[in-house]
Amino acid sequence: MQLSLLLLLLLLPGSPTAPGMEDAAFPHLGESSQPLPWACPPRCSCPRADMVDCDGLDLRVFPNNITRAAQHLSLQNNQLQELPYNELSRLSDLRTLNLHNNLISSEGLPDEAFESLTQLQHIYVAHNKLSVAPQFLPRSLRVADLAANQVTEIFPLTFGEKPALRSVYLHNNQLSNAGLPPDAFHGSEAVTTLSLSNNQLSYLPPSLPPSLERLHLQNNLISKVPRGALSRQTHLRELYLQHNQLTDSGLDATTFSKLRRLEYLDLSHNQLAAVPAGLPRTLAVLHLGRNRIRQVEADRLRGARGLRYLLLQHNSLGAAGLPAGVLRPLRGLHTLHVYGNGLERVPLALPRRLRSLVLPHNRVAVLGARDLTSTPGLAELNLAYNRLASARVHRRAFRALRALRSLDLTGNQLTRLPSGLPIGLHTLRLQRNQLRALEPEPLAGLDQLRELSLAHNRLRVGDIGPGTWHELQALQVLDLSHNELSFVPPDLPEALEELHLQSNRISHVGPEAFLSTPGLRALFLRANRLHMTSIAPEAFLGLLHLHVVDTTGNPEQVLVQLPPTAPRRPRAWGP
Repeated sequence: MQLSLLLLLLLLPGSPTAPGMEDAAFPHLGESSQPLPWACPPRCSCPRADMVDCDGLDLRVFPNNITRAAQHLSLQNNQLQELPYNELSRLSDLRTLNLHNNLISSEGLPDEAFESLTQLQHIYVAHNKLSVAPQFLPRSLRVADLAANQVTEIFPLTFGEKPALRSVYLHNNQLSNAGLPPDAFHGSEAVTTLSLSNNQLSYLPPSLPPSLERLHLQNNLISKVPRGALSRQTHLRELYLQHNQLTDSGLDATTFSKLRRLEYLDLSHNQLAAVPAGLPRTLAVLHLGRNRIRQVEADRLRGARGLRYLLLQHNSLGAAGLPAGVLRPLRGLHTLHVYGNGLERVPLALPRRLRSLVLPHNRVAVLGARDLTSTPGLAELNLAYNRLASARVHRRAFRALRALRSLDLTGNQLTRLPSGLPIGLHTLRLQRNQLRALEPEPLAGLDQLRELSLAHNRLRVGDIGPGTWHELQALQVLDLSHNELSFVPPDLPEALEELHLQSNRISHVGPEAFLSTPGLRALFLRANRLHMTSIAPEAFLGLLHLHVVDTTGNPEQVLVQLPPTAPRRPRAWGP
């Protein structure tokens, strides 16, 4: 029973499970096996004289013998349908009332229910059956959670005239603009968090508290932000407007211009055809994914010089969607995400400090010698699922990227490894290309490479040149699955810990197959052509760290003998 109070603590303000909520209501609970010197309702837990926990008891009736001294009362996860005024009015010292997840309807909540609770600071009535909000909540309130009900209307004194009120949660209800009075927050000048997501609002409500720092309006029907609706919210830091029906005509140049502390703006999943104007200098994250943007205009981003993350995935950016130099004024830009557009080249003249460029699922077919020279600090480059062929990737395309740690070229049309790969690479992904041969030269100097994926190509052992793996001294994960290998490639890197060879044509594993990889921990050989005696008994001798051998999906059950000192808990699998 005490555990449920501890769980309640996780839902209180400041908890990592409920970002943005403030002011923890329950103090630390201690364990005690001594008889309680104070009264406690049957089956409930009362670890202190001021604390009553009746969580999850299938109660259908409000307990009638709760001590008047109670300050923290939890009745969550029951089947209460109403709150009796006579019982509730006795508890005038209550600070926290948790009614989360019951069956309480508006008919079961008298208008005067909370009149006597003049000390109440936290009320949780989420996941009930309220059709309207309580007409009156105490002036002392700090946190109010009415989420996941069926609320269609709130009243002036539901949240108005609450000078200490900081957090209001109304998401997952049925609120329209008609159900929000213009003075809904009058006299509540300390509200920092307001959640109205997943309702039926058609425009951004006016007269929101000027103290707001976080405003959640996602998943509504909003098509317009009225002029001046956000002019007083100068403390706003996070604004969530994704999954609405916003068009360019629903915004104007002043919509966001007064938000001088705004750091995070999410406008994804709307119907915007252009980047909004008037973005503030303080903005760090701008999410515009899944709109209808065809081109990014330089003047729209000129004011947002502090931008660090620009997300433009799944728009309609074509060959001219990101003109050369259009993002250069964003000197602090860290990440550019343009997944799923129609770009034909890597955008030119990108900000010099860019660290992550994410361009998968575009139409990039050419990578020139100077296409990436403007971003020498790039650490992550993702060009997966484009149209790159080896003949159109310049041998010096990657030479300037000395800080590059991750390169993803998955799903292109490469027939050979690119030349001039940066020597600092940690991860190289080349799966789902058309590689037919591996030579040592392109991999020379990659002594920091830890993960190499060559899966889903057309590699045969005879096409892997001698010394190919020689300089990959740090390689820990090698994926050669879904190729045409007939046996385990020789002379694999000594540091290798994980080797993927599944779905090849391997029919025999000889006694010397893994002599070069004493640190191997996991080996995947499933879906090959192995039979009962295909693996030499000595093959795994010396592999003292091996604890996974997967041989499922072969024609016959494969006998695998792990070394005597290998871990016993894991097992080798057969079909």
